[in-house]
Amino acid sequence: MVKPLAVTMGDPAGIGGELSIDAWHSAARHALPPFAVLDDPDRLRAIGEAIGRPAPIRPIAGIDEAAELFPAALPVVPVPLPGPVAPGRPDPHAAAAVLDSIRLAVRLTLGGRAAAVVTNPIAKQVLYSVGFRFPGHTEYLAALTAEGTGRPAPVPVMMIAGPSLRVVPLTIHIPYSAVPSALTPHHVVERARIVAAALCRDFGIDRPRLVLAGLNPHAGEGGTIGTEEQSLLAPAVAALQAEGIDIRGPVPADTLFHAAARKRYDAALCPTHDQALIPAKTLDFDQGVNVTLGLPFIRTSPDHGTAFGIAGQGVARPDSLIAAIRLAGALAARRAEVPVA
Repeated sequence: MVKPLAVTMGDPAGIGGELSIDAWHSAARHALPPFAVLDDPDRLRAIGEAIGRPAPIRPIAGIDEAAELFPAALPVVPVPLPGPVAPGRPDPHAAAAVLDSIRLAVRLTLGGRAAAVVTNPIAKQVLYSVGFRFPGHTEYLAALTAEGTGRPAPVPVMMIAGPSLRVVPLTIHIPYSAVPSALTPHHVVERARIVAAALCRDFGIDRPRLVLAGLNPHAGEGGTIGTEEQSLLAPAVAALQAEGIDIRGPVPADTLFHAAARKRYDAALCPTHDQALIPAKTLDFDQGVNVTLGLPFIRTSPDHGTAFGIAGQGVARPDSLIAAIRLAGALAARRAEVPVA
């Protein structure tokens, strides 16, 4: 039996609903795997009518029904909202449903009923109003994994994967002033191991080639512009190379992303959030996918936010969600062939 993907609601004031509808409309054209949306069926019907692209919404009692229904209708596992949410106007009253959708997607996937989790964008400031304590999806998914498995939370690693580039920010939503203290050799080694293993297992790269960007301009230029490369990053690279992982660096970040340089590695690890995401979004903005590595299940997401400013207008491009669904299906299929130990 084909297992469908579980696509979450995202913030209902954002563009997630219209992207899900557009992805279903283009599923055959893009050869997408079947998916079910964990959302409010009435909301999705209203969105489809409002943007002029109605879809046959089919509420289902269980996600197991989704694959058979998918070609003719958009299957929806109902996650009711407490009331209407206006496009572009985030509402804290909807926060509980947003989190319910994510929790349900993880539970279904950990339980083997869904093939992967695909998350629509959330607005963290809205969720904070109901006690959400995580910096973002990535850390929340790790906590839900621990809750669902009874094991310690895994180390989640964010990768942005696109047709031109794969990048991993080694620190995410922290101030730049906090980055040097976060970049211990252990921190770098732990995440590089996860990246190398995921590239091999999920992306089918037998011997992944990694590169580590420097933190400072010109990778510190021999310690004259900063010493983190010598004290933190170089020891991590040496330790990883001793384990047999193909990694080089630290190298200057400003020469790491031109076309010729990108041919020399399979993923670039970057000390800071923007070092990684600026080139990724410049090169592959509409095709970039946020992939969480290190989890016992596949999770992908569009590499953009809620776009409140254009929500409900029918102009949001679904390319990144389509890419996220396609990649989730491919990674889940490969992981089914080579199960996680």
